Amino acid sequence: MSKEKESVLEGFKAFLTRGNVIDLAVAVVIGAAFTNVVNSLVKGVINPVVGAFGTKDLDRYTSCLQAPCRRNAAGEVVSGIPIMWGTVLSSTLSFLITAAVVYFLMVLPMAKYLARRARLQAAKEQVEEVLEVSELEVLKEIRDALLAQQRGPGRSAP
Repeated sequence: MSKEKESVLEGFKAFLTRGNVIDLAVAVVIGAAFTNVVNSLVKGVINPVVGAFGTKDLDRYTSCLQAPCRRNAAGEVVSGIPIMWGTVLSSTLSFLITAAVVYFLMVLPMAKYLARRARLQAAKEQVEEVLEVSELEVLKEIRDALLAQQRGPGRSAP
């Protein structure tokens, strides 16, 4: 096997063993499962609430661009141009619910956690800086005291 093929395989192995790939795979699987939950919520809760004002199925909300819209027995459009805005509304609601859940359950708590962690780190660095300054002051005082001892009591500093 050539060195180039070995390096490509080693690079691929390093790519797969990095944590990011595993995290991404888990996110995709969780996202797919979460999509089912959101779709069920829209179909089982949101659509019936909207259905209280009209039809139970949002997909049935349409307007006719070129009247009259006629359908056959199978429900297929045979004349006219229907605008199926109910489907868009249903998808928009699914998106908004997904975005809200992701934001409020994942993004917002993580942002608060990271901000708190950054504040603690900044406070820790500030304390370390104060300790370094005070250590420097103490060392200067020790140096001055040693210099004063070497010169004797009656002599002044140059």
